[in-house]
Amino acid sequence: MPFAHTAEAVRAWVHGWSASRGAAQPVPSAWGFTIDVGLHGHVMRHVLHAADEATVHEITERSTAPGVWLKAFVPPETLVPWLAPGWHLAGGPGHLMAASLPVTPTRAPEGLPGGYRMTTWTRDGVTRALVRGADGAFAARGQIAVTGHTAVVDQVETDPAHQRRGLGRLVMRRLAEAAAEQGASAGVLGATPDGRALYETMGWRVLAPLTSVLRGPDPAGT
Repeated sequence: MPFAHTAEAVRAWVHGWSASRGAAQPVPSAWGFTIDVGLHGHVMRHVLHAADEATVHEITERSTAPGVWLKAFVPPETLVPWLAPGWHLAGGPGHLMAASLPVTPTRAPEGLPGGYRMTTWTRDGVTRALVRGADGAFAARGQIAVTGHTAVVDQVETDPAHQRRGLGRLVMRRLAEAAAEQGASAGVLGATPDGRALYETMGWRVLAPLTSVLRGPDPAGT
C-alpha cells in the first residue's frame, strides 16, 4: 500500500480535502484535526485519527452548535454509543481508500461514449474534470487536490440519467493521471459503499471504515 500507516493516510486525506474544498488549514491536536469549513450545515469538522470513547464523548459534549461534523475511522456501531446527546449518523457507512498513482486498473480502460465530452482544468493544485452530454448538459464530475506527493479525490458524481455508462470510471482515471502528472505518487479518498465497488475495480483498496456524525439537523434531510 502507498501509506505505511493509516494515520499517514488520514493526514493526507485531511489536508487534501481541505485544499479541495477551499477550507481553512487543518489544526492538529493529540486526537486528530479540526477544520473550519464555513458552510451552512457544515461549519466545521473534527477528524479523529484514533477514536476512543472518552475522546469522542468529550468532543461531542462540548460541541453544541449545529453544523459541526465529526469523522472517525471506526464502524458506526462502535461510534454511535460514544456520542453525546444531539449527535446522529450522517450518511451511510463509508470507507477510507488508497492507491498508488498512477492507478493500475483491474480492467482495460474504455473511451468516452459517443456524444460525451470531458473538460479538465487545474487551479491552485486542484484539478477538476467535467463530462457533458451531447446536449451540453451535466453528466459527471470529480476533482482531485494535490498536496506534495499525495492527492485526494473528491466530489465524484454522475447524474442519474447518465449512470452505467462508465463516466465515473473515466473521471477517476483522468483525475489520477492529472495528479501523477503533478508529482503525486499516492492517492486517498473517502468512499460510499457504491463508490467503493467502483474504486476497487480501479485498483483502490480499503484502509479503514469511515463514519460521519453531525450535531443538529442533517442538511440532506436524512
